[in-house]
Amino acid sequence: MVNLYKIIFLIPVLLTFGCKNNSLENTKLIQEIDSLDMKIFSNEGKKIYSIKSPNSSYDIERSVFDLKSTTIHLFEGKNTKYIINSDESKLSNNNKRLELSGNVKLKSLFLDDDISLTANNFIWNIDESKYLLEGEVEFENKNIILRSDKATLNNEDIIEFFNPVNYIIKSNKIEKSYEINSENAFYEISSKSVFFGSKNKRVRSKIYF
Repeated sequence: MVNLYKIIFLIPVLLTFGCKNNSLENTKLIQEIDSLDMKIFSNEGKKIYSIKSPNSSYDIERSVFDLKSTTIHLFEGKNTKYIINSDESKLSNNNKRLELSGNVKLKSLFLDDDISLTANNFIWNIDESKYLLEGEVEFENKNIILRSDKATLNNEDIIEFFNPVNYIIKSNKIEKSYEINSENAFYEISSKSVFFGSKNKRVRSKIYF
């Protein structure tokens, strides 16, 4: 993953300056943004992701963006691979750390399947190849539902759900629930398969849909 990023801002800007707390000796400089449309590129000119928010602010002292009602597009080549929506988000560490919170929902656009991945929180360190999801994580497609408190999505499009995992089969509108207590669950988006095991053990079972 490249370490340098370019930023293009396409935003009507409303500037307001003030103190976060009047009792503080050091005044912070806050830039309020009515509408933000920001695109992040690699130093090779490849689009990495874009962020849109109707209401956001930039803390110049901490170099942190705080955004409301965020829509994020993650790109693979020239095409959008995932769209992520959330109530709030924070962009920090020179635009290399992205934290989303509140009704986080990830949708895949590179497959025909109607799948969704939801969580309370989503964290991405851009120099790493994994997305971290925490709090009431749920994956759903037309066949199954997988739930856990923590999951990761890697660049090979494999979602790993950490134990304990609640596994639900959707069949004829009747849901059959299974609790997986001993192993993690893995879902391969490209092959539409789920399997149970761990990185250090042989796969115990694998199911295709």
